[in-house]
Amino acid sequence: MTDYPVNIDIEPEVQAFFDEATNTISYIVKDPTSDACAVVDSVMDIDYAAGRITYDHADELIRQIEAQGLKLEWIIETHVHADHLSAAPYIQQRLGGKIGIGSKIMVVQDTFGKVFNEGTEFQRDGSQFDALFEDGDIYQVGDMQAFAMYTPGHTPACMVHVMGNAAFAGDTLFMPDGGSARADFPGGDAGVLYDSIQKVLTLPDEMRLFMCHDYGPNGRDIQWETTVGDEKAHNIHVGGGKTKEEFVKFRTERDAQLAMPRLIIPSLQVNMRAGTVPTDEDGNPMLKVPVNGL
Repeated sequence: MTDYPVNIDIEPEVQAFFDEATNTISYIVKDPTSDACAVVDSVMDIDYAAGRITYDHADELIRQIEAQGLKLEWIIETHVHADHLSAAPYIQQRLGGKIGIGSKIMVVQDTFGKVFNEGTEFQRDGSQFDALFEDGDIYQVGDMQAFAMYTPGHTPACMVHVMGNAAFAGDTLFMPDGGSARADFPGGDAGVLYDSIQKVLTLPDEMRLFMCHDYGPNGRDIQWETTVGDEKAHNIHVGGGKTKEEFVKFRTERDAQLAMPRLIIPSLQVNMRAGTVPTDEDGNPMLKVPVNGL
């Protein structure tokens, strides 16, 4: 274990919201001793074929926070998602709170700023976000101490956020029968992902782990909560003592067979801007489609 300030005696209330269109789970995480809360990995709805954006999923989060009389203090992005669009600024406009992501967002912005030919007007310094977390950074959700763990491999900017006895894994891990996320996006690395997963698995066995995605492998019902102990014992990609060499071989071969996520083109453009849709020179919302760029 590292010097992270783990405190599994604090048990936040975690409410999960599943988005069927993207198989994403968003969370409201409430401090057990106050009305403060955080939102983790929100979703903005898009009909990509029609070019239409709506906010049903985010509105449900907002309704729940308002109905429970909670104060939103943080809107956390575990990484720059490639499969759904963040609703962070929409939620912030309604409820306040700070938008936070890992500091390596600047690496992602530089990489995809070039892919999407964004030009010099696109800031690549992470300034679209309110907070840029470094490994081990501590922040507060009410009276509850939270911290960020740097877990690259899926992307260069991935972080796991730990709040009391609850850790939000992003795409670093899936449920035990789902394994792990791909590592073939620009800046991804299967060996680095293995090391990051092992880092997460040094957390206490009883630590609750909450997934960002679940696809119901083998037809089971959608699930999103497990524990560090269960992952160590049963994860099909890394559990039971699987070696780094075994993981890298499997992950590399598997990733070569995977298609690009359906929403990767709009997701990257929006999410590297903290959830803001880019505009053309006249200020109209506009997305680009790079040809043979990914």
